Amino acid sequence: MKHKLVFLGEQGTGKTSIMTKFIYDSFDEDYQATIGIDFLAKTFRTNGEIIKLQLWDTAGQERFYSLIPSYLRDCSVAVIIYDITNKESFTKVDHWIDCIYNERGKEIVIAICGNKLDREDQRKVSYDEGKEYAQKFNAIFFETSAKTGENIITLFNEICKKLPKDNNDNKLLSPVEIESPSENYGKKHFCR
Repeated sequence: MKHKLVFLGEQGTGKTSIMTKFIYDSFDEDYQATIGIDFLAKTFRTNGEIIKLQLWDTAGQERFYSLIPSYLRDCSVAVIIYDITNKESFTKVDHWIDCIYNERGKEIVIAICGNKLDREDQRKVSYDEGKEYAQKFNAIFFETSAKTGENIITLFNEICKKLPKDNNDNKLLSPVEIESPSENYGKKHFCR
């Protein structure tokens, strides 16, 4: 069973970094801006079923906005990333919500993620602002640091809890086992 997750947000918010931290447990200070769309995948087993998460990384530049609706059409989850040190990236979350609703309606899992917790001293968007905003849309909410890995596995665990059992019904998956590729390799993390 495969599930398509589309990552949305302004340029420089850390979409690529979050995906790379989740898949490879690595972080690069010098990422190049995504051009158009990029793709990563992670496969794991739960209760005898193979689950494949397809992570679609969209470019945050406005010139690529026209590509995004076609990727949203068949996705299971839309993940909106903003930078907690950049208020404008947070105000643009409205644009991404509108884009999702225009393409998919309200029958989609949405996660809103404030990234760059490692820059807490430069924070411009409070935790409460992000959480309250996400609650208006019944969205999953987390703050993360792609640099340190803080809450990255937890974010994906919460997303997994909301995945439909298959692409044709709304039953939830059984607990999903996600391995952390960090120095604690071998330690298991579970979605319930």
